[in-house]
Amino acid sequence: MNDQTPFASRESIRSWLLRLAEHAVSKVHPANLVQGHLPEPPCGRTVVVGAGKAAAAMAKTLETAWQDSQPDSPLSGVVVTRYGHVEVCQQIEVLEASHPMPDNLGEQAAKRMLEAVRGLGEDDLVIALVSGGGSSLMSLPAPGLTLSQKQALTRALLHSGAPIREINTVRRHLSAIKGGRLAAAAHPAQVVTYLISDVPGDEPSLIASGPTLPDGSTPVDALTILEARSIEIPDVVRHHFVADTCAPRCEDDGFAKDETHMLARAADALQAALEYAEHEGIEVRLLGDDLEGEARQLGRAQGRLALDLQLESSHPLLLLSGGETSVTVDGEGRGGRNVEYLLGLFEMLKGAEGIHALAIDTDGIDGSEDNAGAMISPDCWQRAEAAQLSVADYLARNDAYTFFQTLNDLIITGPTRTNVNDFRAILVLPPSKGEEE
Repeated sequence: MNDQTPFASRESIRSWLLRLAEHAVSKVHPANLVQGHLPEPPCGRTVVVGAGKAAAAMAKTLETAWQDSQPDSPLSGVVVTRYGHVEVCQQIEVLEASHPMPDNLGEQAAKRMLEAVRGLGEDDLVIALVSGGGSSLMSLPAPGLTLSQKQALTRALLHSGAPIREINTVRRHLSAIKGGRLAAAAHPAQVVTYLISDVPGDEPSLIASGPTLPDGSTPVDALTILEARSIEIPDVVRHHFVADTCAPRCEDDGFAKDETHMLARAADALQAALEYAEHEGIEVRLLGDDLEGEARQLGRAQGRLALDLQLESSHPLLLLSGGETSVTVDGEGRGGRNVEYLLGLFEMLKGAEGIHALAIDTDGIDGSEDNAGAMISPDCWQRAEAAQLSVADYLARNDAYTFFQTLNDLIITGPTRTNVNDFRAILVLPPSKGEEE
């Protein structure tokens, strides 16, 4: 291609893909979302609570917008976010806790939120700021259960490759705050919930395990999930599931006047990327915003699709997808969903000319490592062979992080303070018009 295109060289292609991802993520940042969605101030108090990787940024944006429009109606409250994702607020306290494994600071944060909303009346308002990651960040066990039991079950579910729907169903029924219990504690005050979705399908009650929304699942559902995954269930947990009949339900009167607003979803990030690419004359195909399944298998499937489409196309084609894959952990390596997806894709492509790809977690952290994700380009295959890196060995160890670290192809952005989950882009160029070597 000529030097006037963004695809004149390997580096120009990589730079373009990074700009594409940055644009997509910026469109789902809380700073661009909260303004214009503020509720009317109440006659009484306004209390803010929240949890998630975007919770601190949501709180800061809300606080600024509220002070500008409602200077005579003060805020108070507390939110919790992941370590390193803090934003400084003046009226809303911001706490930090662990993700994806819960810790005692998340337990304390959940207690603080329940304390903040208890005793409110009909003239008061609760604003809940909820985003992905909130499930582990407000880790208050149900009465009779312990944090260590929740940690063990969470770890087993994560390692089993269970999808987020199953994980959060179990979490709701182990919790004293999820599954609508935070809202139930706040009633009769009105609860207005603002959501940034990280779950495939964008079901509100699944985001952060739905602390302010009634639960449509049952304890039997949670028990069935654990048994189907062959996860050992302590007797006290099994007894809790059998005895738990107190979860808030949709028909509970307190939820009738509550409101829920979806601020951002994976589809919004993909739409922003689509418009960005189409503005530059590039054809785009959306493969879905809610894709799930084993990360490496999705990578292989999309690699096969890219190869097939390359044979049919005479011009650049961009494949976009989102959602949340999972990883069944069999090895002791380092990695996350997005780098494991890319390693599966890489295995299928085998250095095919003209195909480049990027995959990141939109929160800036892929799993529990320091990278957002990684990139691949045709020359990666030769570089991997030169470094004697076996794709099969790294997949067997679940060690995709180390693989891409060795190739210097990790993407490290730091926390983005938003979270609509995975963002994947595959750029397919006609083989004869690939990048110059």
